[in-house]
Amino acid sequence: MDFDLSPSAQDACARMWDFMREEVFPAEEPYARHLHEHGRHSLPPVIEELKDSARRRGLWNLFLPQLSGLSNLEYASVAEISGWSPVIAPEAINCQAPDTGNMETLHLFGTDEQKKQWLEPLLEGEIRSAFAMTEPDVASSDATNIRTTIQRDGDEYVINGRKWWTSGAMDERCQVFILMGKTDPSASTHRQQSMILVPRETPGVQIRRDLPIFGFHDQHGHAEITFDDVRVPAGNLLAQEGDGFMIAQARLGPGRIHHAMRAIGMAERALALMVDRAKDRVAFGSALADKGVVQELIAQSRIDIDQARLLVYKTAWLIDRHGAGGARTEIAAIKVAAPAVATRVIDRAIEVFGGAGVTDDTPLAYFYAWARILRIVDGPDAVHRRTIAREELRRGTPMAPAEAPAQRKEAR
Repeated sequence: MDFDLSPSAQDACARMWDFMREEVFPAEEPYARHLHEHGRHSLPPVIEELKDSARRRGLWNLFLPQLSGLSNLEYASVAEISGWSPVIAPEAINCQAPDTGNMETLHLFGTDEQKKQWLEPLLEGEIRSAFAMTEPDVASSDATNIRTTIQRDGDEYVINGRKWWTSGAMDERCQVFILMGKTDPSASTHRQQSMILVPRETPGVQIRRDLPIFGFHDQHGHAEITFDDVRVPAGNLLAQEGDGFMIAQARLGPGRIHHAMRAIGMAERALALMVDRAKDRVAFGSALADKGVVQELIAQSRIDIDQARLLVYKTAWLIDRHGAGGARTEIAAIKVAAPAVATRVIDRAIEVFGGAGVTDDTPLAYFYAWARILRIVDGPDAVHRRTIAREELRRGTPMAPAEAPAQRKEAR
């Protein structure tokens, strides 16, 4: 395995760091002030300014290899840098969830007409989108539980159901949902579901409320939505009926690389803040940095971050060579490992900051909330541990004695 970045990837990372230092970090204060003064779902003007600058810098749509020329491994380093400012930076370079996953889905499975109507404006950053899968009335960690129905009626599909945690739906720029529901409950377990495009303004779509994360409300929001006799053209179906589960699996591989590396970026910023605080803060006659207990927090954080990053790099390397199917165990592993590391490191930083760490004076409280929710979104830790355990249980062991040829023949 070779994790060295190509010259083009090194250049992208250098340009990304320049962008972060010169524009993104300075934008955090006016971004927060605008939301405070104009409402939590109002779009801060600084975002459009940053997007224009990102285009000029060549930092646009880097997540999609077919457009950027970067592999998943190479983009991983850019995603980590964006994680240092996880609310602003990903959107500024048009690499924000859930749009990236939706754009990948449309790129892989959309018809020419669907791509023209929805993918092109998403790639241009003109609109946003949302992914409607999770439901409040069932354990959505098992996608086969989904109850929302998608029923064919002539040249239309009729949709009925209730979704929540539909990230991005509170933003007025969100113009389309990719919705997962059941088209054939009598089919085999993983052929019951389909995905369909639902324009936001379709009659019967009702956005009920925004869901906070530990009391925090994002600008884009996490909505609860009802779909009551929502009718869309049959041409809005993605791929074929029964392909929903397959599409869901296809969109999650690269997306989990992005989430994991942004989590590592958050952890790196938390560690940097922890180190600065430890150097500057004096208690009991000396700087916190001189205390053995604080040094232990710093050292363990560095170890944890570097271990998680290497696991994500390996996963991205495998996806580049074998596709998501060739990295099934590793994709599940990074989904568990990276948010857990970020949560631990951010918690240690909060400990070093004391009361300041749980206020809005630092990004640590929000980072902690977001890192913790990452252990639930896209499937909770327990589901991914189950996947990893199943793969391990299937794996042979070199400690088992080899079966003699005569024994094998006798057994047959």
